[in-house]
Amino acid sequence: MNGKRRRRFLAAVDPMLESGEQVEVATIVNLSSVTVRRTAALAAASAILSGGGMAVVPAPTPMYLAMTDRRIFIFRANPTFARPEEHLMTIPRAGLVRSEIRERILNSSFVISSAGSEQGLKIIFPLVGRKERNEIAAALPLADQRA
Repeated sequence: MNGKRRRRFLAAVDPMLESGEQVEVATIVNLSSVTVRRTAALAAASAILSGGGMAVVPAPTPMYLAMTDRRIFIFRANPTFARPEEHLMTIPRAGLVRSEIRERILNSSFVISSAGSEQGLKIIFPLVGRKERNEIAAALPLADQRA
């Protein structure tokens, strides 16, 4: 994330921080994925229905993620301007675990969840966000896969 985006994002997070809490990692991520097969099917269907005039390709909304020693903050990112649009959620870090990192050609991801919970949040990191991904992954324990 460039300096301007980082400063604006940290300015939005700063009023939400508790005394002594500091941002450890700030990055841009995606919280939903669209498979290549699904994207190709949608593009083909829209091209056929429009007689070849247009093809629709879905794109995930970029999100800002900030991790402190106590919480994770998620904000919707404005894709045009270098600022967060709205605060979506705050997740306490206590008790969070993550899945194995799944590497792909253009991105990587893992799922965070509360220990013992079947629901989770899939976080997708762009190729250039591997340093931040590794910092977040190192801070969250790996979920027990034996269950």
